[in-house]
Amino acid sequence: MDRYRADIAFMQEALLQAEQARDLEEVPVGAVVVLNDTVIGRGCNRPIANHDPSAHAEIVAIRRASEQLKNYRLTGASLYVTLEPCIMCAGAILHARIDRLIFGARDQKYGAAGSNLNLLESEFLNHRTDVTAGVLERESEDLLKTFFESRR
Repeated sequence: MDRYRADIAFMQEALLQAEQARDLEEVPVGAVVVLNDTVIGRGCNRPIANHDPSAHAEIVAIRRASEQLKNYRLTGASLYVTLEPCIMCAGAILHARIDRLIFGARDQKYGAAGSNLNLLESEFLNHRTDVTAGVLERESEDLLKTFFESRR
């Protein structure tokens, strides 16, 4: 499978996770960690359900992938997430040594992968993560927009 089609397919998996978050009345963000074209970790936002401010979709997916591999380093892995990661999640991505981040919607308020700052490609760090933005962007944005409109 070529990279473009793989990015679409795995982002669709992340969107399914975002729908699970929405169904839990959490902000609809979903993530999957992929290694060798296989999903090794899935996660959806769970800070409310878990009473845990760190339970963002990315963190949940990274934790599950690390448990699966029995290693906190996810070298060679890609992370697909429906919303641009925040500073906390960008830090986790760096510490996990994830090679590639692919995200859907930009986060103009908290985004740390290009919108406000780009922590993942900072020259002062010893690890950089390649960033691809805008994959299934409209679908990711629509899910968030619908969720927040229903709250007003």
